[in-house]
Amino acid sequence: MPKPIIIDCDPGHDDAIAILLALAHPEQLDIRGITTVGGNQILDKITDNALKVLSFVDADIPVAKGAVGPLLGKLVTGEEAHGESGMDGPSLPASKFKPVEQGAVEFMLDIIRASEEKITLVPLAPLTNIALLITAYPEVKDRIEKISLMGGGLAYGNVTRTAEFNIYVDPEAARIVYESGIPIVMSGLDVTDQAAIFEEEILELKQRGPVSVMVGELLDFYSIYGKKMGYVGNALHDPCAVAWLLKPELFRSEHLHVTVETEGKLTRGMTVADRRKKPDQAANTEVLVGVDREAFMKLLFDSLAVLDRKLLLAAGGN
Repeated sequence: MPKPIIIDCDPGHDDAIAILLALAHPEQLDIRGITTVGGNQILDKITDNALKVLSFVDADIPVAKGAVGPLLGKLVTGEEAHGESGMDGPSLPASKFKPVEQGAVEFMLDIIRASEEKITLVPLAPLTNIALLITAYPEVKDRIEKISLMGGGLAYGNVTRTAEFNIYVDPEAARIVYESGIPIVMSGLDVTDQAAIFEEEILELKQRGPVSVMVGELLDFYSIYGKKMGYVGNALHDPCAVAWLLKPELFRSEHLHVTVETEGKLTRGMTVADRRKKPDQAANTEVLVGVDREAFMKLLFDSLAVLDRKLLLAAGGN
């Protein structure tokens, strides 16, 4: 039976690719819904981006809008990396879908309560929606199988020297989630920077079918910021959280206790892991620290090829 999941996201170039990766594997992942949260851009823009991606591949999955910003303070967006729209690059047609009227928290709550199986949450964005859900309805924690998230980093950050973007935007929410008792799989910068796609691979995508071409165009724009920051390849951050659900054997991990710093001037938003031989607290997080990059790329390319074929067949092609 496919694993029931809810994707929480802020598309976002790598969010879009992660959604596509999940959509290519209905035999493994049953996407019960998608929720959005202010992050890479403001809420209305990233919600529209999510709907455009779903429309492009004709995937009618309900989308619910969530928090416009963090639990405390003002929203910091990723516009420098993701552009004015939050997903600059390809020119996608207007969405034929609309978000549901229900808010993200109540939407997730209803899905979790109605499911016979436990739900896996896949947050690819600031953790505001997830923190609001488990704070308002703590009883749902027992109905959540695990949380496979993209966020954080043990060795370094990307917004600051210590903090990764998703955690930095709402560290208070992240701390609530990490200390919730729900099993967490963390795809942080330690692994996502290893899951890099290079220019020749992006060029290959752009010579394939319509979905692959669209992803190549996304990566063309997204790589501009990466190069500015000194990267040679283009890190595919969010797809790691989905890839682990599909093929966990591609990754190496450590089981650690992780929490989030919310106060330090230089460390706010830092994911702090206890790597001592005798830690004070039991491990609460499976931290991904390594990936077979070539196998990861094969998974991505094969998945996009599935969506390419589906789209071409729907259009009457071969």
